[in-house]
Amino acid sequence: MIRHYGPISGVAAYGTQYVATAGYDNQLILWDAATKQPLARVNHDHLANQAAFSPDGRFLVSSSSDYSARLWSLPKLSLVAVLADHKDDVEMSVFHPTKELIATASRDHNVRVYDFTGTLITTFEGHTADVISVEWVAGTDELVSSSDDGTIKRWSLETGGMTDEIDLAGVETDTVAIARTGVIYAGNDEGEIIVVNGERVENHPAHEAGIKRLVYNAERDLLVSLSYDRTLRVWDTSADLTEVARASLPSDIWPRSCAFLDSDTLAFATFGSSYATYRIGADEWNVDGVEQTPCVNAVTVDGGRTLTIGDAGVLWIDGERHSETGSLCNFLTPVGGRVLTGGQMGKVFDALTGEVLHQHRSPLNCGAAFERDGVPHVVIGAYTGEGIVLSVAADGSVRHEATLQLHQNAVKGVAVSEGRIFSVCADASTTWFSVDDLEQLHHIEEAHERIANGCAPLPGGDFASVSRDYKLRLWRGFEPTVIATPHDHSIKCVAASTDGRYVATGSYHGLVAVYDVAADTWSTVSRVTTAGISSLFYDADTDRFLAGSYDGRVYPVSSH
Repeated sequence: MIRHYGPISGVAAYGTQYVATAGYDNQLILWDAATKQPLARVNHDHLANQAAFSPDGRFLVSSSSDYSARLWSLPKLSLVAVLADHKDDVEMSVFHPTKELIATASRDHNVRVYDFTGTLITTFEGHTADVISVEWVAGTDELVSSSDDGTIKRWSLETGGMTDEIDLAGVETDTVAIARTGVIYAGNDEGEIIVVNGERVENHPAHEAGIKRLVYNAERDLLVSLSYDRTLRVWDTSADLTEVARASLPSDIWPRSCAFLDSDTLAFATFGSSYATYRIGADEWNVDGVEQTPCVNAVTVDGGRTLTIGDAGVLWIDGERHSETGSLCNFLTPVGGRVLTGGQMGKVFDALTGEVLHQHRSPLNCGAAFERDGVPHVVIGAYTGEGIVLSVAADGSVRHEATLQLHQNAVKGVAVSEGRIFSVCADASTTWFSVDDLEQLHHIEEAHERIANGCAPLPGGDFASVSRDYKLRLWRGFEPTVIATPHDHSIKCVAASTDGRYVATGSYHGLVAVYDVAADTWSTVSRVTTAGISSLFYDADTDRFLAGSYDGRVYPVSSH
C-alpha cells in the first residue's frame, strides 16, 4: 500500500492534476489530485524534505537530507538525473520558469544551479549559514535565497555572482516568495513578513511565532503564511499587504509546507499518511485519508515500564496502546507521579491521562525534571525560545511557576544536573540557569558550529550536547571538550548513563554511537535502522540505551 509512514515535510501541486509529497520516511509520492489516490512512489536514501513540479508538468524535483536533489519524469517517477554536488542536506529545489534549469538550496551554505542532465552550471557562495529557501525571479535569470545567517541575497546567472544583499538584522528567515511584479516577501523567526520592493524594506507583524512557509498565488495576488503559532493567514498583495483570511491549523497539519491546487484550495503537509486540503473561501478543512503514522519521537522508562509517544500523540506502554493526547508529541518527562508531554499544539499534557495541564503560544520540543525546595518541577523547551517551568504538588496539581527566556530561537534540548538548567538552541547557542532562583548563570552565543539538536545531563552539574557539526561536546563548567564522532550525518539526540561514563549519540541516518568517557573511545557504533533516530534514553535497570526511531520501533543498544 502506498502511503506515508512518517511526517510529510513537503507538498507540491501541479494545478488540479497532481500533488507530490515528500516525507521523513524517505518517500516521494505522486498523487492524483482529483481522487487523492497514489500514482507512484520512489525513495531517497534519507529524509525527503521538499518537492516541486516543472512549469510544464513533465518533471518533478525532490530535495533530500541524503545530500542530493533528484529529477523525476512524470507520471511514472522515472529517475532522470541526480544533482549530487552538495555537502549537506538539500532543503529546497525549484525549476527555472522557462529554461531547463533547477536551483537548489542547501545547508552547506550554497545555492547551486543544474541543468536537466544533472550537470552543475554554477555555485553561488556567500551565505554564512544554512540556506533554507530559494526562488527564481519571474522573467529573469535571477535567484533570491534566504538563510539562517539573517540575510536575503540576490544572484545573477548571467554574472555568476551576488547582485544584492538585504540584511534582516540577523533574524533567521526560513522562507521567501516572489510576486509576479518582483516584490520579495520573506517570513522570519519573529513572525514578521518582510516586504522588499526595490530599495524599500518594510517589516509587517504577521504571526505570534516564527513563519515557516510563504506561498504565493499569482492568479489572485494572494500570499499564504504558515506559522508555528498554529495558524495560516491569507494576504492580499495587490496593493498593500492586507490580511483577508485566517484559520487555526488542525492537529494533523504541519505548518512546514503547503501548495495551491487552485486559487481557493490549498494542499497541506501533515503528520499523517497523506496530505490534507483547505478551502479558503469556505474556511473548510478536509483531512480524509490522513491516517496515523507509527513514528516514535520519544522513549522513556517509568516504573519499570517502557513508554513511547510520537506523531500520532498515542502513548504506548510496553507495546500496548494506553492513552491519546490528540496531538503530535515530542518528549516524555516523568515528574511527580505524572508523565508530561507536548508538541505541535503548544499544549502540555499528562501522557498517562491525556489531560491538558498548560497552554503555550508555540510548539514544545523537550523537557527535563528536577526538584526545587523539595517539590518536583519540570522545564519545557519551546520553539519560541522559552523554558516553561511547572511544579507538581503532592496531590498531582500542576502550577505554572515561571517562563524563562532561554534563547531567542527554538530550544532543541534541555537538561538539569546539580542545580543547573542547561539548554541548547537552533541558533547554536547554549544557556545555563540556576534551579534555585531561576536566573541565568551563563550564555554562549556560538557554542556549536551548527544547529545544536540535543543535550543530556552528566553528574556534578556537567552536560553533553550534540550538533549538526557532527561533534559531541562535554561541558565541564562553562567550557566544552569537543569530541569527533563516527557520524557523517546530523546528530539528532544524546543520552548519558547515570554515572556519566557512557554517552550515546543518535543520528538522522539511523546510526547510534556510544562514547566511553573514561577510555576516550567509541565503544559501540551501530546503524540500527535505515530510518532516523529520534530519541535516546538510558535504562539503568538493564544498562542499555533505548533508541526511538521514526520507523516506529525502539532499539536497545548496549552501552559497552
